[in-house]
Amino acid sequence: MPLRDPPSHDTLPHRLTQILARLNEGETLEPRALAQEFGVNLRTAQRDLCERFAFLGLERVEGGGYRLEPSRLGQIRGTDLARFACLAGIQGLYPALSGSFLRELLDSRVESALLVKGPNYEVLDTAQTRTFRQIEQHILRRERLGFRYRKDAGEKLYADVAPYKLINHSGIWYLAALDGERLKAFTFTKLSAPLATGQTFTRAAHIEQLLEDEDSIWLNEKKTEVVLKIAKDAAGYFRRRKLIGAQVLEKELEDGGVIVSGKVAHQNQILPIVRHWIPSVRIISPEGWQGELERQLQQYLEVR
Repeated sequence: MPLRDPPSHDTLPHRLTQILARLNEGETLEPRALAQEFGVNLRTAQRDLCERFAFLGLERVEGGGYRLEPSRLGQIRGTDLARFACLAGIQGLYPALSGSFLRELLDSRVESALLVKGPNYEVLDTAQTRTFRQIEQHILRRERLGFRYRKDAGEKLYADVAPYKLINHSGIWYLAALDGERLKAFTFTKLSAPLATGQTFTRAAHIEQLLEDEDSIWLNEKKTEVVLKIAKDAAGYFRRRKLIGAQVLEKELEDGGVIVSGKVAHQNQILPIVRHWIPSVRIISPEGWQGELERQLQQYLEVR
């Protein structure tokens, strides 16, 4: 299916994805019409077609439009477009957004190193960008590495970890890596001095799948089931959206409320959500979690 959204949602990644999808469908695109459609100036639209997509070898047709050669139509798959739309959100790492970068976005090898969940990204400085690309290469080569990591208690040395993914979650970059047998998420900007150990590792398929499926940055293979009772005034939100990890609607209540379940890696993953929905949400299980929430609220109320 073509990726089409209203122009009001325009961003650089959105615009380029729309252009790529339409070229792949066989449309002839004219810079002036694109500029008007996406609310950019003519020079920007010309740059999109003539520079950013130069690697596609577009044909110029009579009237000033551009199109893909007929022999290349339909060769970009839906999965390629989806990956492009997702990864184009990291263009802050590659300011030039050159043809080589776009080829990289459509390269399945890079998909194995980067995982972007959401359209945002944090801006990394020059040194951080260099470190980012270095770690990306270690991931692609499946090389174990060590690094220094800044924690509240001071700097810690991780001498030997297996790097799996660079994950952008809600705009923040993390390195997902196995430290011994434990999967951890390291905040990228707290990481420095990566150094290869000279050893390689074999990627575990179940770890890869966990990272694809995980909808939070709490990386833990052992999940705890949590059950919530949602009052009528908030039930509609939980019916329409998955507000907790692995959310399942368990039961519709006679008063209009619902019972939902989910899986979390840590208590602190669910307590902030319940606090946000007070008084409409209560924790039924695990036993004691609702009591812990109320204890924290009581402490807050006693602060003067």
